[in-house]
Amino acid sequence: MAIASRLRARGVLSRCESSNLRSLLWPFLNRGFSSSSIPFHLERVGFIGLGNMGFHMASNLITAGYKITVHDINYDALKKFSDKGIPTKETPCEVAESSDVIITMLPSSSNVLDVYTGQNGLLHCRSHLSPWLFIDSSTIDPQTSRILSTNISKCLLKEKKGFADNPLMLDAPVSGGVPAAEAGTLTFMVGGLEEAYLAAKPLFLSMGKQTIYCGSSGNGAAAKICNNLAMAVSMLGVSEAFVLGQHLGITASTLTKIFNSSSARCWSSDSYNPVPGVMEGVPSSRNYDGGFASKLMERSVSSAPLLLKHVIFTWNCVRRAMTLRTSPVSSAIFTPVTCNVHLSGY
Repeated sequence: MAIASRLRARGVLSRCESSNLRSLLWPFLNRGFSSSSIPFHLERVGFIGLGNMGFHMASNLITAGYKITVHDINYDALKKFSDKGIPTKETPCEVAESSDVIITMLPSSSNVLDVYTGQNGLLHCRSHLSPWLFIDSSTIDPQTSRILSTNISKCLLKEKKGFADNPLMLDAPVSGGVPAAEAGTLTFMVGGLEEAYLAAKPLFLSMGKQTIYCGSSGNGAAAKICNNLAMAVSMLGVSEAFVLGQHLGITASTLTKIFNSSSARCWSSDSYNPVPGVMEGVPSSRNYDGGFASKLMERSVSSAPLLLKHVIFTWNCVRRAMTLRTSPVSSAIFTPVTCNVHLSGY
């Protein structure tokens, strides 16, 4: 699998026009993802946002051997790292000054914008940026990611790193929740320049077990919203089913066995069970502490209807297909998969 991945990466590499970019990626392709051979362009990592997810993600990078500098507005969160001898900074701008790569893990779009473009933000010194790559793992709307990516690409680097005159950005939200963040088994959904994604892959694999390239800038954020929408629906359904079943006299443990061996099985039942006392190591087993806050899920899911405004369906092809139905069978299996979909701004 790793060999296939590197061969695919070499295929992308051969299409790169920049010899400097080729020189950047080549050591990564040859050395693989060993933490004992961290690529030079990824050594110094600034991590901003040390909440339930960010704390574990940053800790795993430290364990993997990266030189980490951290920032958070919560003093207690910073102290956990300073007590271990990890450098802490008072502002995002100070973190950027000592980093090759920046990773942000923040609650909302407004927090992300403030950290990047606010006073003493990451882009405070627009014409003299030290980091060559900015990775945002926050769950935010795709348009904010795209706007930030465009703004970052207009900046210049303080010191040319041998591959580009301008810094780059990847939107790389995650899935798996706090348990996966702690265990280092997150899944990253990544949008942005594919060459930057390949170069940053050792970072992702130090915090997670899987990375999925989603395409251009903003696509990682879009994938995350779609994932959250599906997960929220399944969690609500599973939770309501547990309430109903228990009111009808069936224990939660019995319902769990049924769900997980039948068509009701899903992540919400077998990996993140919402009922206390059924599964260890999940928020429900510790009075719902350390989970993904409901208000954050509501904010994420509420983005979906807004994004739908950018989606315009042209139904002419559907009407055309309707007129071509020749039998009850074709009518029954017909679905509008052939309709022309225009994604405005995507």
